[in-house]
Amino acid sequence: MATAMNVTSACFYLESNRRSVHGVRVVASKNFSVSKTEEDKVKLGASDLKVSRLGLGAWSWGDTGYWNNSEWDDAKTKAAKSAFDVSIDGGITLFDTAEVYGSWLLNGAVNSETILGSFIKERKQKDPEVEVAVATKFAALPWRLGRQSVVKALKDSLSRLGLSSVELYQLHWPGIWGNEGYIDGLGDAVEQGLVKAVGVSNYDESKLRNAYKKLKERGVPLAANQVNYSLIYRQPEENGVKAACDELGVTLIAYSPMAQGVLTGKYTPENPPSGPRGKIYTPEFLTKLQPLLKRIKEVGQSYSKTNTQVILNWLLAQENVLPIPGAKNAQQAEEFAGALGWRLTSEEINELRSLAQDIIPLGFAQTIGK
Repeated sequence: MATAMNVTSACFYLESNRRSVHGVRVVASKNFSVSKTEEDKVKLGASDLKVSRLGLGAWSWGDTGYWNNSEWDDAKTKAAKSAFDVSIDGGITLFDTAEVYGSWLLNGAVNSETILGSFIKERKQKDPEVEVAVATKFAALPWRLGRQSVVKALKDSLSRLGLSSVELYQLHWPGIWGNEGYIDGLGDAVEQGLVKAVGVSNYDESKLRNAYKKLKERGVPLAANQVNYSLIYRQPEENGVKAACDELGVTLIAYSPMAQGVLTGKYTPENPPSGPRGKIYTPEFLTKLQPLLKRIKEVGQSYSKTNTQVILNWLLAQENVLPIPGAKNAQQAEEFAGALGWRLTSEEINELRSLAQDIIPLGFAQTIGK
């Protein structure tokens, strides 16, 4: 984990200044209904790519530095494969990974891309027409310079995935230097047919706008900005990122939408999460969180929904947001699909935001959030 934290502190850019919330839109009505076709697909930014309304995050797959109690084995692989299959069966077909997930760089055991690639290969052998959309990411490490480093890294990712192209390629975080070259590399990847759409991740408003402008000059749309966003971590609303995404037509992909599991209600002050998450979600913090969790549960009961389904629906109701919760097993993946096909009322959305207003996990902005 020390290596992971060193890489994070050196390379991840997370905005910490807080500003007032502007222009957050919600979809209301408890009787809101949409067709299954509309709910199943959403266009990613101004690109031609359409993906499932929810995605599945594969950060934990193969990881031993942050997740899985420092171990990865065949049983965990089988559980992850079940999550993959159940997601596809439920219409969630976008899978988000990264070259550093589960890699040696972050003290991992098996690369997440390799695991996902094996799942895709096995599924396609049984069903060649199955739809799977893959999003992966370029690690802007200090020693990587220039546009060619982006294309090379993408080709390496494709090799691990066993694919000739992916649907979405993202810059995982802004580079310390050479960021302009990285943006050029995204454009090159599109022109070479290695990816259908490109995005960024952990970009603040200024860097987001610069990336959008530079890609637009090449006729390439910036499809997405993937950032930490949940009911208790609303920085994108406060630092201008959400408003900029809405203005520019860039999809906001929300990672850690369940705040790494604590919004599901599975953790209590007496039973905090283990490992590095325990340093963020302390018993003291979990005590402060209980009134919000109680209200989430009450709201969910009125719809016959779980906490997880309520908090994912809360994000979906913000518009232009695509959550990518992580699943380690089939049960978790199956639950996610229940966040679709209904809507919280505007009153419920605003009430939950109000209850969560002063709840910020200690040190979260300085810690890996994906």
